[in-house]
Amino acid sequence: MLHEILHELLHAGEDTLTLLPLLFLTYLFMEYLEHRAGEKMNRLLQKTKKTGPLLGAALGLIPQCGFSGAAANLYASGTITVGTLLAVFASTSDEMLPIFISAKLSAAVILTLLVIKFISGLLLGFLADLLVRGKEHQSSASIHAFCEQEHCHCEEHIVVSALKHTVKIGLLIYAVTALLNIAFLFLPEEQIASLWRVPVLGVLLAALIGLIPNCSASVMLTNLYVNGVMGAAPLLAGLIANAGVGLVVLGRVNKKPKENLRIVLALFAFGVVFGGVAGWAAESFLPYM
Repeated sequence: MLHEILHELLHAGEDTLTLLPLLFLTYLFMEYLEHRAGEKMNRLLQKTKKTGPLLGAALGLIPQCGFSGAAANLYASGTITVGTLLAVFASTSDEMLPIFISAKLSAAVILTLLVIKFISGLLLGFLADLLVRGKEHQSSASIHAFCEQEHCHCEEHIVVSALKHTVKIGLLIYAVTALLNIAFLFLPEEQIASLWRVPVLGVLLAALIGLIPNCSASVMLTNLYVNGVMGAAPLLAGLIANAGVGLVVLGRVNKKPKENLRIVLALFAFGVVFGGVAGWAAESFLPYM
């Protein structure tokens, strides 16, 4: 058994190494985009009012260093509405996009998932603004201020930053892959996968994982999907509920625990309902990998 475990650990390493070159190139492009347009996007988000959720849902799709955290800062300062904040949170793809690209998923699958994520942010954002009176513009915040707080290396050279991000996410991918491979030694793959296919239960569990305020949540969810363990419904429920570091920053800068709790519950509930429904509808053309 020990020999088999070591074999699976080695196999997980081989699988991870094949992803790293494309993963690095993807992060390099994203770092370039962030350094060239990050602050412009942040200022653009500050200027929105009624159309805030539309822009927030679109910008949230772009994985950036601390963008969901910057949105939390803007909300706490009264610059954007709760709807714009939730639109960013729901559409934020975090590590989904680079992992899917490095795993060479088809463009049709990736585009479909991104469109669903965009629609989720759009609907949740406008619904929230209809139900809750948005805060007025009071002051401004910047993505660079967030970077100084969180030390996310936004000012590093793009190659260094992309390399660090690749190593960090590569290690997480290896850990998830290795755990899955070892789990398959003791339990049939179909038995593990069946847990996520249980109506409602799989979606609820995935959404709870999504609430983990760390990139490890999106890494775990996307790897479960790529490895054929999880279907589109729980994947989308978890990714919609996942706001990355945004929830951590919100708890720090917005000193209203009850308000923060309502935001978290809204994100979770919408992830379960919309993510589950959209995922089940999409599984006819988004099959298990």
